[in-house]
Amino acid sequence: MFKGVLNKMKTEINGNVEYYLELENDFINLNQIINSNLELNFEGYQCLNCSSGIQIYRQGHCKKCFFELPTTADWIMKPELSKAHLNIEDRDLEFEKEVQLKPHILYLAYSSNIKVGVTRKSQIPHRWIDQGAINAIEIAEFPNRFLAGVSEVELKNFYTDKTNWREMLKVSQTTVDLENEREKAFEKIPVEAQQMAKLNNFSSFKINYPVFKYPIKPKSLNIIKEKSFTNQLVGIKGQYLIFKDETVFNIRSNEGIVISLNIIKS
Repeated sequence: MFKGVLNKMKTEINGNVEYYLELENDFINLNQIINSNLELNFEGYQCLNCSSGIQIYRQGHCKKCFFELPTTADWIMKPELSKAHLNIEDRDLEFEKEVQLKPHILYLAYSSNIKVGVTRKSQIPHRWIDQGAINAIEIAEFPNRFLAGVSEVELKNFYTDKTNWREMLKVSQTTVDLENEREKAFEKIPVEAQQMAKLNNFSSFKINYPVFKYPIKPKSLNIIKEKSFTNQLVGIKGQYLIFKDETVFNIRSNEGIVISLNIIKS
């Protein structure tokens, strides 16, 4: 039996994506337990910042921490709101400079459809994996988060920036030509951003997930409401555990929840 607070699964590419879940002093390779029965139990809450046991508000944090931490500020979800390049503080200028003034990538990814997004260069390809993309490509590299963000805003007129999680969990392949789509996308971003962009020899990046059975009608597990759940793990995609009965459990959206996990070998 394992117990601990949920944090997003760590990933690495080794043919298929390898998934790891850290619970207290245990580091579990989840790929190795696919096809085993898992028992999940809700045990409480633990804020990822202050470790308080009060109810989680958003992104694994209690309400107080969510509205105070620089890691949960609006510019995290909306890169175009970044202001560190202007030396303007939001919540913590030193932290904001450390993150916002690093190279950022504007990209297209195919998960449930073609999606546009922004991430730090250091987060490639993990950002794509977390979104469940099966194919992705960089459009351009920018020297800061703001330029990537305003470019993304423009491309939202042509591409979605959201992932349909139900469709994403059902998709295993696509015929979409992202390399051709990338060329069209670059021409649509603001001229000022184009002039600051660094263009490399980008090519599409394919991602394979450890899934033995894709769900036809995925249904989301609310472990807080259900308290306990047991079923056979048949795959992992994005940040979702996929079970044989087509129940899926989003680790990322349950960050800050304390669970116990029992692996029942078949």
